[in-house]
Amino acid sequence: MAKRKTAYVCSDCGAEFARWQGQCTECKAWNTISEFVISAASTPKSGLSGYAGQTNARIEKLNAIDLEALPRFSSGFKELDRVLGGGIVPGAAMLIGGSPGAGKSTLLLQVMCQLAKHKSALYVTGEESLQQVAMRGKRLGLPDDQLLMLAETNVETICQLALQQQPKIMVIDSIQVMNVADVQSAPGSVSQVRESAAYLTRFAKQNHIAMFLVGHVTKDGNLAGPKVLEHCIDCSMMLEGESDGRFRTLRSQKNRFGAVNELGVFGMTEKGLKEVNNPSAIFLSRGETEAPGSSVMVVWEGTRPLLVEIQALVDYSQMANPRRIAVGLEQNRLAMLLAVLHRHGNVQMNDQDVFVNAVGGVKIAETSADLALLLAMVSSFRNRALPKDLIVFGEVGLAGEIRPVPNGTERITEAAKHGFKRAIVPRANAPKQPIAGIEVVPVGQLSEALDALP
Repeated sequence: MAKRKTAYVCSDCGAEFARWQGQCTECKAWNTISEFVISAASTPKSGLSGYAGQTNARIEKLNAIDLEALPRFSSGFKELDRVLGGGIVPGAAMLIGGSPGAGKSTLLLQVMCQLAKHKSALYVTGEESLQQVAMRGKRLGLPDDQLLMLAETNVETICQLALQQQPKIMVIDSIQVMNVADVQSAPGSVSQVRESAAYLTRFAKQNHIAMFLVGHVTKDGNLAGPKVLEHCIDCSMMLEGESDGRFRTLRSQKNRFGAVNELGVFGMTEKGLKEVNNPSAIFLSRGETEAPGSSVMVVWEGTRPLLVEIQALVDYSQMANPRRIAVGLEQNRLAMLLAVLHRHGNVQMNDQDVFVNAVGGVKIAETSADLALLLAMVSSFRNRALPKDLIVFGEVGLAGEIRPVPNGTERITEAAKHGFKRAIVPRANAPKQPIAGIEVVPVGQLSEALDALP
């Protein structure tokens, strides 16, 4: 009997250790190291050499490589194509994660049914029976006469059957239930997820099959399984949104074939996910009357600008330590901006509770929201509403200076298209030529921005 080799792998960072220990010395996480059994009967080394296991590798010049050999093709959804960088690349391994009920399986079933009209498409389900998937397809009213279906969890069997059908695109739903026969551990474990993903990725690249892998997320919102899962695939996407909400956002976290942090917006309906052509209309659902504590900014997501409303509520605190709560924005940055506002804006909020929220469930990570957030808090604190036709963006430094942000002119132009008449922007972002329909107020210090308020 072949001797088995045992290793211990961290599920967060993928680091390997000779023996078990409580804390990973690489990522400092606790209780994330689990046993990984490496079978001696695994794939021979000769099958793992070269690109994706190919042995007929040869050296070529960069300019001699044929780029037309693998042209992209559309998924049928413009928002998904945008997130993927312009379409699906043959041979690419794409991972889509999300919380339960976000719509991962629904979106991919819609995509596969549309692509099956003119391409060979195979949908592999390991969590549902074929009857359950068929019932969902019928409920959504999808064309079901061309899509190939398979209910299987063994990776070797899936690849053998796929070689017979030669599909152009595949879906594995989900990677957490797949298993490799040579790995002596339960499906969903670190070793099974890692080996299954590596096997499927290698198979997709060798046969130029575009493959979608569905991934679960943990209670912290991160993809379940080892961190190396995200390293071995070509594109990683997260489908976000509340299960009872109307909208879903698809964001790319890694993409070898396009821009990172690109955003696609979908609406959840009775007939599945529908594309939202004007996402700014979702995040800009303001009331008829002007209300204190509301400001509008332009956030840059991937390759396009989006208008987002930021709300702030400042109220006298009954507690010894006032609360600072941020939804959709970074809480540590909120505390920093309050200190800057006190020091350089002469606005004291030490005895006030501060609640801030990005409308529509969008998560803002860039610093261009600093100035809009500060003005929204000042508006609520003074109980004085900002004009509805005012747009604000800019980064605020610790010295109270207003720093420029990328794509300033494009942000102002987008605001003008939506009917905004006035913009408070960093001085370095002021356009050289006037933009029709909007007055630009350039500011260099926080005090200037506060003075520009009505």
